[in-house]
Amino acid sequence: MIAPTGRAILLAALGAPISMLFAALAPSLWTLGLAWAITVFALILVDSALAAGGGRLELQAEAPRLAGIGAGPIAAHIGLVFGPRRGPRSTEVMLETNALLAARPERCVAALEQGVGAVSFELEPRRRGEGKIERAFLRWRGPLGLAWRQRAQRLDTTIAVAPDLGAIEREADRLFSRTMIHGLKPLRDRGDGSEFDALTEFQPGMDRRLLDWKQTARHTKLLAKEVRAERNHQVVFAIDTGRVMCEPVQGAPRVDWALNAALMLSYVGLKLGDRVSFFGFDARPHLATGFVAGSGAFAQLKLITARFDYSVEETNYTLGLATLAERLQRRSMVVVFTEFADSISAELMLENLQRLMRRHMVVFVAFRDEELESLQGADPQTTDDVTRAVIAHQLLRERSIVLARLRRMGAHIVTAPVDRLGPELIRAYDLLRRQERV
Repeated sequence: MIAPTGRAILLAALGAPISMLFAALAPSLWTLGLAWAITVFALILVDSALAAGGGRLELQAEAPRLAGIGAGPIAAHIGLVFGPRRGPRSTEVMLETNALLAARPERCVAALEQGVGAVSFELEPRRRGEGKIERAFLRWRGPLGLAWRQRAQRLDTTIAVAPDLGAIEREADRLFSRTMIHGLKPLRDRGDGSEFDALTEFQPGMDRRLLDWKQTARHTKLLAKEVRAERNHQVVFAIDTGRVMCEPVQGAPRVDWALNAALMLSYVGLKLGDRVSFFGFDARPHLATGFVAGSGAFAQLKLITARFDYSVEETNYTLGLATLAERLQRRSMVVVFTEFADSISAELMLENLQRLMRRHMVVFVAFRDEELESLQGADPQTTDDVTRAVIAHQLLRERSIVLARLRRMGAHIVTAPVDRLGPELIRAYDLLRRQERV
């Protein structure tokens, strides 16, 4: 595509005052102004023909596969290679991204040597999801500086935008550390559980039920079994991405807080030898991953979090949880992240969770509603404040009724402020694992 430069437009515009001047002084020469404009137009065509062609232009986009919200911008490098014909001295480059990324600066100039050059942009993640660098727009001048040659080329580079996973890993490492002396109990795997690990010499204070009398008689000294917690558990994170879960709490949607907590527990679970899977649903199931194991699989889970998109649809618990139950072939620990408004809307959720609990251990994560608690506890100044406090009290009461019913059905409830969900979930996981309820 060809477009005139600012210099060409200015030169063409000069033809108007020239025509007016000749029309006033020498009417027979007014056509010189028209000839001027035609000459400028011809020069633009000549300049565009002399400009380097973009028929064999190659673009190479290099960008990280993963970007974290809150971790700062990431760098995207665009390499330009013209064909065997010598390219221009410089090229202007603009990037088109989807709504999840913002490219800065808006336009960059790449200096070219022998038709080869590169330019760098900073991409600022705006929200979680799959960010894309869709197209690159390029333009360069001809040798006379009168014409732009323009080119648009698709890149289709995908960048997974996830929460700040560096902060999640640091927090998970702190919680997992065996030397931690404040906060959660260290996650032990030896001495708790019932899976045989090794034989050791009996020491005072050890459980006498662990004495192995056959080996004791054979070696003529007291030997005891050393046990550890069973490994290779299956942990499934069932994350509701429906309309209610996408409402913001403390500056971020509930879905993002749920993913933060799920990733934190995934990091610990993979370290302990368990297998982890993610399942997303709203009006229908839209994401189901296989089970992964080993610390190296955490990088794969980072990319998966970007595929949990926001939804405005109502959650279908029957279809979602029934599909999940059908996929699970062995007993698993199912961590359910969802939200409900009142006891009536929660009836269908309770019915389907009860079916899931017949075979699996369900951990229900309830987001603590600090807004309702503040309305309930605020000092009333007007009658409207009293009305708000009464309504908030009724909603919190119905919420507590639903959670009490879940406890009676056998679910383990985790409730905490959104910024403390991860540590509280790890605490519950540690407790259930040592009690061998998984």
